[in-house]
Amino acid sequence: MQAQRGRSLQRNIRFLCLIALAAILAAAASHQTLASPWAEAGDTQLRSDLELLAARGLIDNITTHWPLPWASVVPRLRVVSLVDEPEFVQEAIARVLYIADGQTDIGHVQIGASSDITNAPAIVRDFGALGLEDTQAQLTAEYLGYSTAVRLAAGFQIDHHSGRVEFVPDGSYVAQRLDFAVLYAGYLTHWWGPGWISALSLSNNARPFPQIGIERSETSASASPLLSWLGPWQAEFIVGWFDDRRVATNTLWDGFRFTFNPLPGLEIGLGRSDELCGKGHPCKPLATYFDLQNTNSHPSRTNDEGLIDLKYSGSISETPYSLYTQVMNEDTNPFIHSKTSHLFGATVWIPGLNHLRLTVEYTNTIATLNIIPFRDYIYGETYNDYKYLGDGMRYDGRALGFSLDSDSRLFSVQAGYLDSWGRSYTLTIHRAEVSTPLTGTGNPLTTSPVTIDILDGRIRLPLHGATLDLGARVQDDQFRPKRGFAAALETALKIVTD
Repeated sequence: MQAQRGRSLQRNIRFLCLIALAAILAAAASHQTLASPWAEAGDTQLRSDLELLAARGLIDNITTHWPLPWASVVPRLRVVSLVDEPEFVQEAIARVLYIADGQTDIGHVQIGASSDITNAPAIVRDFGALGLEDTQAQLTAEYLGYSTAVRLAAGFQIDHHSGRVEFVPDGSYVAQRLDFAVLYAGYLTHWWGPGWISALSLSNNARPFPQIGIERSETSASASPLLSWLGPWQAEFIVGWFDDRRVATNTLWDGFRFTFNPLPGLEIGLGRSDELCGKGHPCKPLATYFDLQNTNSHPSRTNDEGLIDLKYSGSISETPYSLYTQVMNEDTNPFIHSKTSHLFGATVWIPGLNHLRLTVEYTNTIATLNIIPFRDYIYGETYNDYKYLGDGMRYDGRALGFSLDSDSRLFSVQAGYLDSWGRSYTLTIHRAEVSTPLTGTGNPLTTSPVTIDILDGRIRLPLHGATLDLGARVQDDQFRPKRGFAAALETALKIVTD
């Protein structure tokens, strides 16, 4: 009992420290955004504006590959003739350029702080998801030079149920521009795919792991006659280290994504990721990376995933829209014996209602034997592999992609609204079917299958030198072994000072 009181006292002290830190920094804050060479995943309104502008043909239609370099956006928007665009498009351009100007401010050191407190983290993590744990806080310092960007971040996360406190350097990185590419190292969050609610292979569901990577510094079309048909394009290669608690310790991960825009409105993304090395596994990265065969007579020595996504955007009577799909294969053949998970969605912006975005999305990670038709299910396959039992494509216990993990279905309807004061509102209804009777231990989130209906509401308030997010959720059931109705409140504060 005394130990329990001690833990409770420690939590209360941490809460008070978080509140005090936020209050002190809020008094000194003068800017809202950290400097950065790219727009980072997590700002739903910024993404909405960028996708709207892409649908209007004002910027390159490379919007499914995050982080997204500012050099692909700002030069195009600087030369747009505003007199030819409706008012809601002009306002979107102004918002994007305002954020870009703040994040590309060269030569200044910026200090920031953030905190996030909730009684229960969200079980569905969309593009704009808030905290991963019950309590987290972080301090950051960043410098953006003409060719070098550095961010140092240090903080902690607390799981109140287990009492686990974890140091988190998430968001730290060093990035160096090399001609037309950026080489970086650190802990970056990525979002690969057109989904607003889910991404199958790489998303914000898991904490970012230590990584090094290289990507293009902008997305313009190639000048080569042989490659110009690709249109604007982006490519990125990442190598990461899973340094978390796992069966096969010190596992490595690599991911490659190539995104291109060959026709107006059409964006195509291709990706591949591999889990390799680790305790008890052969470690020959070059040999295994180019060994694509995976048959009964020649099984792959790595855990592989392939990714294909398509998005088409356009406007009908000044109403922008996008239709998209994503498929992820657990085998090397993309069409047959592919063990495929699926995602489908559609988004429409309704300018007459002052920047209302409506999204409908469906995700299914019960793998099908072939990419189509949607039958011949193979259970317990997605994110799992017999060579990495107990681990799979997960970091710190969470799938790298879909927040409901293996053998789950999620149907979501989301509305995002921006008022004239810059306050954004998001309301989402989810129906989550988590695991199946045939999954076994393939889904670590729940001990038995469960269907959960969720209502999630969020408000983002722009303050002087800060942003404040307020969230509320209700759901009619919980992951097993817990049962019954649950509700949660969440608040997140981000502050930046000079």
